[in-house]
Amino acid sequence: MKTKSSGSSVFPAYAALTTAAMVWGGSVVAQKVALGPFSPVETSVFRGLGALMILIPLWLWKEGSVSFSRRDWRNFFLLGLGVLGNHLFVLFGLQFIGAGAAGIIIGASPAITAFLSSLILKDVPLRVIWFGCLVSFFGVLSISGREAVEGLGTNPWLGGSLVVCALVSWALYTIGCRKTMERFSPLTVTWTTLLISLIFEIPLLAMNYKVLGAGLATVPVSGWLALLYVMVFATALGQQAWLYGVKGIGPSRAGIFGNLIPVSALFFSLVILGEPVGMREISGIGLILLGVWLVDRQSCAVLVKVT
Repeated sequence: MKTKSSGSSVFPAYAALTTAAMVWGGSVVAQKVALGPFSPVETSVFRGLGALMILIPLWLWKEGSVSFSRRDWRNFFLLGLGVLGNHLFVLFGLQFIGAGAAGIIIGASPAITAFLSSLILKDVPLRVIWFGCLVSFFGVLSISGREAVEGLGTNPWLGGSLVVCALVSWALYTIGCRKTMERFSPLTVTWTTLLISLIFEIPLLAMNYKVLGAGLATVPVSGWLALLYVMVFATALGQQAWLYGVKGIGPSRAGIFGNLIPVSALFFSLVILGEPVGMREISGIGLILLGVWLVDRQSCAVLVKVT
């Protein structure tokens, strides 16, 4: 009997999640460039506004209009807070902890998502996929290397705690979207939650800005191109692809694909920035891919038994 977990039915979800990881990996490089002329809050707000200029017309063209009940708006409000929390906790966390150390913590994202998903949705027990998550985490640790230990930042405990809060916010957003997407498309969920997060984020521009004070003329072409990439690919395309994948295979299994982000970041760093990739990075990529395969294989076995 063919189940929802068969290869042919879940391939679009795998492709969407891989696409999201690839473009988010590229956004790591793009944000390095954008954060030169733009402040962190400006980068976040401008990419959100740019993404909405793409998503809302696309939504009107594809879906026309959708009626929202009060309960729907309440759910979107809570999901929007998840997006907001993820953005802000990362933003403030990186002020106290080094990027490499934060990258290692982000490697725990699949385990956090799987744990909360198994606790809230009871879809796939954590005991089934913990080993694959651990293998993939060691892959992230291998890629980060000793640079993650050096330059921990001014207050790594505070910074690390804020980054963990960001991961919890994203995990809850991912889990909440699964239920919401039973009624609405990933496109609808993407633009509504992004809009709500921006409503709370825009006032923060008064406290954190560069371009708004120095003027748009100070932004080089590279800065605009980097911001355009973050708008179009990382935000408009990436978030929608991620939600499509979550809708297809569930938060527990989808979360592990987040560890493909450092793989993509390495690729773009090699191609765009010319940064070297050695055996340590290659072995880390292998562990990450092995972990993704283990999680999918183990969770599929459980789903088949249940079916």
